[in-house]
Amino acid sequence: MPLAHLDRPFDYLVPAALDADAVPGTRVKVRFAGQLVDGWLLERADDSGHTGRLAYLEKVVSPEPVLAPEVARLARAVADRYAGSLADVLRLAVPPRHARVEKDVRARSEAAPDDRTAPDGVAVPDGAAPPDGDAAPDGRSVPDGRVPGPAGGAPATPREPVTVPDPGGWREYPAGPALLRALADGRAPRAVWSALPGEDWPARYAEAVAATVAGGRGAVVVVADNRDLDRLDAALEAALGPGRHVCLSAALGPARRYRAFLAARRGDVPVVVGTRAAMFAPVARLGLVAIWDDGDDLHAEPRAPYPHAREVLLTRAQLGDAAALVGGFARTAEAQLLVETGWAREVAADRATLRARMPAVAPTGDDPQLARDPGAATARLPSLAWTTAREALRADLPVLVQVPRRGYLPSVACAECRTPARCPHCAGPLALPSAEGTPACRWCGRVAAAYACPECGGRRLRASVTGARRTAEELGRAFPGVPVRTSGREEVLATVPGGAGLVIATPGAEPVAEGGFGAVLLLDSWALLTRADLRAGEEALRRWLAAAALARPAAAGGRVVVVADGALAPVQALLRWDAAWFAARELAERRELGFPPAVRMASVTGPPAAVADLLAEARLPADAELLGPVPADGERERMLIRVPRARAAALAGALHSAAGVRAARKAADPVRLQVDPLTLF
Repeated sequence: MPLAHLDRPFDYLVPAALDADAVPGTRVKVRFAGQLVDGWLLERADDSGHTGRLAYLEKVVSPEPVLAPEVARLARAVADRYAGSLADVLRLAVPPRHARVEKDVRARSEAAPDDRTAPDGVAVPDGAAPPDGDAAPDGRSVPDGRVPGPAGGAPATPREPVTVPDPGGWREYPAGPALLRALADGRAPRAVWSALPGEDWPARYAEAVAATVAGGRGAVVVVADNRDLDRLDAALEAALGPGRHVCLSAALGPARRYRAFLAARRGDVPVVVGTRAAMFAPVARLGLVAIWDDGDDLHAEPRAPYPHAREVLLTRAQLGDAAALVGGFARTAEAQLLVETGWAREVAADRATLRARMPAVAPTGDDPQLARDPGAATARLPSLAWTTAREALRADLPVLVQVPRRGYLPSVACAECRTPARCPHCAGPLALPSAEGTPACRWCGRVAAAYACPECGGRRLRASVTGARRTAEELGRAFPGVPVRTSGREEVLATVPGGAGLVIATPGAEPVAEGGFGAVLLLDSWALLTRADLRAGEEALRRWLAAAALARPAAAGGRVVVVADGALAPVQALLRWDAAWFAARELAERRELGFPPAVRMASVTGPPAAVADLLAEARLPADAELLGPVPADGERERMLIRVPRARAAALAGALHSAAGVRAARKAADPVRLQVDPLTLF
């Protein structure tokens, strides 16, 4: 049940009429407190320790055992880690049932039961079992979730076994070939990978997955967004051949997503890739879990109990003795902790290889630049950035300009007294949608056509923050005749041609240029570095490295200009391309100050009385430290609780028990519990 005080299994009798269909992992309906509710059949037993009278199952919703035992164990572990309930985690782990898809898959499977395929791609004769002991129904899956063969319409042909791939690009990393050999041998290596600039990371991940499949095991790979998923999908198609993997993403829609999920659950494919929806994907004989760019906030689930894909995958690796691969151009403090504790091994290139691959990086705020261009300290596009862009365009190379804010002018101020312009109705910030547009509130959407400054009465507005579309407009005037493209929320470009052109993109929407960008300009660094966030520096470096990695090597003319002071630690890490150094520095500072991941921290958010009530009920560890309260949104407040990592389980258990007490007495005001939230302030 999705209530904290009912977060435990309940025993029911199985009537004889449902005996064949009531298998572990199926959806069922039962009577609970007089109501007909949905549930999961977790286990069958000959008797029960319950001394009272047991009720019968009312209905087996579907005989399809969609909840794998391994996923059920994982869901329990995730719920315990995040002070949540098993029902909430299972809601994230198993997509909603699509009856038509389920009926179609079962009908086609029963129509052609003789030609089945094992998870490693080896055909299994009738009457035999695949290597994991579960009969794998016929059919192959393709990336859009359709199941070919007799289960999906295309002719069923036995697939050739996957061979161990050549190390390929992994040779650039001293530990890379050994990683692939270990995966192919069925071992469980754990690695934190720092990708080289310009690295074709989808190809490297595809090679790691192919080695795992060649060793007779399956893999789960999670990426942040659908654009990365498309690139990884194409790389896996090339490395494994068609029909050996499926993609899981909420963007697929209910029918396609459920069809892909069933293909994985039935063992039709050995590999599942996707966005965070794939972190619980059921894969037979799981041998590898991998995540790309674990610092991206899209990996954090916004629904209770708010698990992070990285932590879910690492838990899977620990429970299932599987390999783990955490990769990215940047490195989070959490990944650095895995290296420093010895849980994972670092996979990185040597400095000579790195210098040969990286572009030339220069800041605009160091002393030599200020001596040549005193206005560089305040200019949005200093002369160094201007000259770099002009030279790249003259060389017929594309230029990438990263702007942290989308829109035209997302923030404006009074042109007379510089007072920030705010909505007269809700006090939200005003923004201009275009050069001729009318200012409108970013919070309530009301138009402020007759805006007058409350301080001086002025009616003229000036830009406080410049967005991507205004930047594109300005650069288009500065470089007439040069094509200007934008990539952001409205339209995200995947690729751009290799000729001269300007691409203005928001972080995370940078396209790949044919042959690489000749120049990359990182503007408005203050917008990233001055955020009131524990991860501001880490996030700024992650976004900069992701953009700079798209530039050509310095020997081929690639240059990166960051509009920031070169003495800042994130800028220093960018100049040296040393994300590991910055991650180690960041982790050391958090350890000294007592912030995650050096400690375990939980936040309790809600009305003040409700927060106080929950904390009064919670039997917190003796060494727990309370921080706050601080104002949250509206009338709510937030309290932080900090404990050593060794006391993490005790903290989560105490909070879950306290939430159960409040749920049992039907407390009116809800309280939001988050363990290790991304944002603390």
